[in-house]
Amino acid sequence: MVTVLIVGAIIGAFVMFSGFYADILWFDQLGFIQVLQTRWLSMLVMFLIGFVAMAVPVALSVQIAYRSRPVYAQLNSQLDRYQELVEPLRKVGMWTAPVALGLFSGLASASQWESAQLWLNRKPFGEVDPQFGLDIGFYVFELPFYQQVLGFALAVLFISAVASLATAYLYGAIRVTGREVRVSRSARIQLAVIGALYMLALGGSIWLGQYAALAQTSQGFLATGAGYTEVNATIPGAQILAGIAALVGVFFIVTAVIGRWRIAVVGTALLIAASLVVGVAYPAIVQRFQVDPSARTLEAEYIQRNIDATRAAWDVDDMVETDSDARTDAEPGALRADAETTANIRIIDPALVSDAFANLQEYRQYYGFAEQLDVDRYEIDGEIQDTVIALRELDLSGLDEDSWYNRHIVYTHGYGAVAAYGNQRGQEGQPVFLQGGIPTDGALGEFEPRVYFGESTPDYSIVGGPEGSPDLELDYPRSTEEGSGNATTTFSGDGGPRLDSVINRLAYALKFQSEQIILSDAVTSESQILYDRHPRDRVAAVAPYLTLDSDTYPAVVDERLVWIVDGMTTSSSYPYSSHRSFSQTIADTTNANPSLVPGDIINYMRNSVKAVVDAYDGSVTLYAWDTEDPVLQAWQQIYPGTIRPISEMSGDLMSHVRYPADMFKLQRNILGDYHVTNPATFFSGDDQWSTPADPTWSNSQVPAPPQPPYYLTMSVDGQDPAFTLYSTFIPRDGREILYGYLSVNADAGSTDGEVSEDYGRLTLQMLPKDRSIPGPGQVQNTFDTDDEVSRELNLLRQGASDVLNGNLLTLPVGGGLLYVQPVYLQSTGATSYPVLRKILVAFGDDIAFEDTLDEALDSLFGGDSGAEAGDSDVDPTAPGEEPAEPGEEPSTDLQAQLDAVLQEAGAALQERQAAYAENDLVAAAEADQRLTAALQQAVELSAQIEGEPLPEESAPAEPAPTESPAP
Repeated sequence: MVTVLIVGAIIGAFVMFSGFYADILWFDQLGFIQVLQTRWLSMLVMFLIGFVAMAVPVALSVQIAYRSRPVYAQLNSQLDRYQELVEPLRKVGMWTAPVALGLFSGLASASQWESAQLWLNRKPFGEVDPQFGLDIGFYVFELPFYQQVLGFALAVLFISAVASLATAYLYGAIRVTGREVRVSRSARIQLAVIGALYMLALGGSIWLGQYAALAQTSQGFLATGAGYTEVNATIPGAQILAGIAALVGVFFIVTAVIGRWRIAVVGTALLIAASLVVGVAYPAIVQRFQVDPSARTLEAEYIQRNIDATRAAWDVDDMVETDSDARTDAEPGALRADAETTANIRIIDPALVSDAFANLQEYRQYYGFAEQLDVDRYEIDGEIQDTVIALRELDLSGLDEDSWYNRHIVYTHGYGAVAAYGNQRGQEGQPVFLQGGIPTDGALGEFEPRVYFGESTPDYSIVGGPEGSPDLELDYPRSTEEGSGNATTTFSGDGGPRLDSVINRLAYALKFQSEQIILSDAVTSESQILYDRHPRDRVAAVAPYLTLDSDTYPAVVDERLVWIVDGMTTSSSYPYSSHRSFSQTIADTTNANPSLVPGDIINYMRNSVKAVVDAYDGSVTLYAWDTEDPVLQAWQQIYPGTIRPISEMSGDLMSHVRYPADMFKLQRNILGDYHVTNPATFFSGDDQWSTPADPTWSNSQVPAPPQPPYYLTMSVDGQDPAFTLYSTFIPRDGREILYGYLSVNADAGSTDGEVSEDYGRLTLQMLPKDRSIPGPGQVQNTFDTDDEVSRELNLLRQGASDVLNGNLLTLPVGGGLLYVQPVYLQSTGATSYPVLRKILVAFGDDIAFEDTLDEALDSLFGGDSGAEAGDSDVDPTAPGEEPAEPGEEPSTDLQAQLDAVLQEAGAALQERQAAYAENDLVAAAEADQRLTAALQQAVELSAQIEGEPLPEESAPAEPAPTESPAP
């Protein structure tokens, strides 16, 4: 049994050690070993402090109480029995109990290491609070630490008092005889001193409470901060109670000297009574009888404090507010002044075209694209072009042979980027790709196409090998010109810990519960193991103090594929600033169920760090973006050398950095209330705004979440066109009328490497309230109920097709607000994908519904919009793809379309036959029309596939009507 226990202990210790060892290897390879060292060392120091601070006082209290016990005390029979039971374990218990308490206390203290480090490395904000005149840094860095220290001290003193009291009673220093309580001199001194220390610590804690009131919920109107009641009743009451607690502490010292408990007991009772009167009753009376009847007047000063602090903490205090006329009449040539914005209107919805990317650019079942694609901008032929972009990542769910060897040795990475023009559509409604194909080719130039690190990767892959050894990793499927089979490769970067020793292999075999890591001949001394490959996970590991944006986006930067991650520093202790739940506020249709983050409730945020993760080798680079942020400055001092200055960011990378969507969502939520800066108006609450619900939401069982903000290149308030993130506001009472248009310049800079002065510029366009300017929900309802639109959509829905409404965009052009919505059609077949068929536009009360955006805008603005959208006469040929020659294999794009059209024709034929069977001649005629149109389209697609010119009269003959049965 002893041998089994020893062997089990050794195995358990090695398993535990292997986890720590794997972490060391991972952080060391990534170049952030000091992050792990700082965290572990800080936790160790805090554990030791917590252990000693709890174990030593408790042990001393017990020892002192025991050693000063009366030698000849007369005990009752019950205590005698207790002593007989306790005595054999006394020596062990007097040491093990404090040690056990110390271990729990040490673990609790270790978890607070960040608070201690921030206190040690605190930085001033350079701004003071309006109540006490203290620097904001006191509330963010110092106050939380002091409260934790005093809370810990109170716990230690309370446990020490209980231990001393129990020991003194057990060994006769305290005796209860009837109504008489006798306390020995030594026990009296010990308990009185502990009581005095406890009261002093309690007084300090109460004193700190007055400062904490500035970041807590008010009893009155304020959501956060000290209102009239707190300033005039609660805070003075806390000062009084702190003084009483200190005085009671003095009473306990007097008790220790003179031996009378009455003064200490009376003092404690006075403190309890005062806390009820001064701390509870008096503030309630002030609030009920003084503040509530005159709240608007009395709270005005404190409401202004809340407004100013909230706008400063959420970085919206420098927002530019303008009045917009927002005309509603669609006149010819209205868009002439907004030609550049009109040319960049995005008609490709990144939330709907993932299936189109998959069908046209996936090529193999082991590749895949994200469900939600990303929007970026690139310089194409000298002009900035909005694009919808995604990386072709590995998707092992489609593997035919899913063995350990295939999953971890052969299929290790994705391949290439696929990008489409945001403002163009193919002749059949498919995206027009500016980058795609395998091998990758297009307008984005040459770059390393392999994707070892991304949002969809295996849990781990083993890559690399000796020079000259066979390539084991599948690289990409070869084309006909390159030869049959698949191209293979060997990873040549430095992307993961090396498996160059038995210990390393054994550690990872235990970590991933796989003996194959030890036994496989594919694992050599040159092998590397890649894991924790999601960009957000890697950034979260090396910068645990950051709250990360939920949307990680890819970009082609300096001939590399990279992932860009926005990192925010946050706090919940900014005085007078209103709190928000990060996870609840960022929820919308693109991120319906965001995961909770540590410190979810916050009232201060800055986009302090831009993180870049290389898609090939997984290297992480952190750039200090907001260098004036005191929270970031503190963390830079805690982790020196881990964050690079922004001057080291390349111009190419700078041109793809954008404003974080999650931060913008929180700011728009704040501005729903805090666009109001007048305390009286804020108090009345008659001008509160909200984000409109997404009008394209189709789940009737669940309330529609807020409409997400959208990235577009456009001009705002007369500024030069720039990459912009925008959202709209409607009144909170639910009326679908636009009150505000919020936008932020999301274009960090160009390839020259200089940050644009306009980046981060928030602009709130205030719309006139004397006119009913339709909001997104009202416009969507107009689209859905218009007779002509409904008739055409119903025709599109007939057969085996579904109509999908794309994102409803709102653009400030033509002196008003233009709504643009792409309408997609998707066959219900298994291999179908959405294709863009129609464009809906609205301006004021006028709408148009055409095949292209150019046609729709011209129709909307009296035959001539004055600008070109750029989606007419587009060559749908994908990059690197030539039109098929006769006898060649048809392209995947055209073949998929032909299959869908043939399915639609078959469905129309079945419906026609069923209609004739039921003698429904109207339905039969409608089905006949759809059949004719589908056959016509099939003939055209077949001609394109064969590469032959289409005959002038290629339409099939009108099918002869089947004789209907007699009634």
